[in-house]
Amino acid sequence: MNKRLTFSLLALIVALAMALSACGAATSVVTTEPPTTAPLPTQVPPTTAPTAVPATATTAPTAVPTAIPPTCTPLPNAMSPKAGTLGASDNPIVIVFVPSVDVSKITTGGQAMADCLSKMTGLTYKILVGTSEAASIEALGGGKAQIGFLNTFSVLLAHEKYNVDVELVAERKYGYQNPPGTYHTFDFDPDKALVGQLEPFYKPEFFTRADTGIKTLADIKGHSFCFTTAGSTSGGVIPRAMFMAMGINPDTDMKSTYAGGHDKAAIAVYQGDCDAGVAFMDILTDPPTNLQAKFPDITQKVQVFAVGQRIPNDGVQFIQGFDPAMKALTLDAIMAMDADPGGNAVIYSVYAYNSFEKADFSKYYAPFEQLLKDAGVDVSKLVKQ
Repeated sequence: MNKRLTFSLLALIVALAMALSACGAATSVVTTEPPTTAPLPTQVPPTTAPTAVPATATTAPTAVPTAIPPTCTPLPNAMSPKAGTLGASDNPIVIVFVPSVDVSKITTGGQAMADCLSKMTGLTYKILVGTSEAASIEALGGGKAQIGFLNTFSVLLAHEKYNVDVELVAERKYGYQNPPGTYHTFDFDPDKALVGQLEPFYKPEFFTRADTGIKTLADIKGHSFCFTTAGSTSGGVIPRAMFMAMGINPDTDMKSTYAGGHDKAAIAVYQGDCDAGVAFMDILTDPPTNLQAKFPDITQKVQVFAVGQRIPNDGVQFIQGFDPAMKALTLDAIMAMDADPGGNAVIYSVYAYNSFEKADFSKYYAPFEQLLKDAGVDVSKLVKQ
């Protein structure tokens, strides 16, 4: 590894450690090779802007939330916890979410999910939306929550620091939707053949306005750029590593800032506050986020010009020592919701999950963690800062 790249990666580790320290104080599956087989990062940006016509498109059954109510049928092994015990109405099981998009949408969808799970299991659940990724991790580690819906990088940190158990990995239909339910990919996406298929990975998506002249990642040098948050995998960690691997320091070679969320990064570019930005793939047309409702011309003014490497999807985690019977019951209820059209719509409304795969840490996250370590981002060192 050359000296410039080594220095850049060290800078990334220091920046992430500072961010973590500051915040911490306060089913049937369509599979591909594990999403960590691609090296970090080998994304070569296109030499020309993408064509206006998507490379491929497929119409798939839409999972956009509808008026169909979830059934929430009680399960045969439902429990009746005694007052004062975990899961009783006076001592609810807390599910923590990360604030990756509009918190009000996460709160609404998360509460609907918790209410349905309560009806199905006989247990009582309530939700908590962390003020940051680090705050959500600390909620699990500090006993304020027992179940997590953490983003990918937070899963790595929480597993290293608190040994949380990974039980489910989300699956999403690959590509971007426009209109909802019709999936497309870009000519420059090496995974364009997977359009519309359920996949356990996602990617960063880089976008800009047509008037900036930005057509490649290299063109961003000297421009203003919006990341999402320091702890976001697709909106912070991986994009920064990609720039550094290209010899571009995001702290000195561009005017970089953190917008505070994936939707906020896209809005900042649309409104001209940043020349370019990055978020999870599909942010411009993601139905739950629904930016087009507020900004109908956002896909005309903001253009995607590159995508990054595969990142394992987020999912569901549990704290160590959580009652095995309650865990099994909760997982049964989540999978039953996933199989129910109304329940699936509720789950989809939070983070656009189409389905879940039962998978532990070793299947997707451990290889991805090693990939980051090989690039100089050692999670075990970050949590000790």
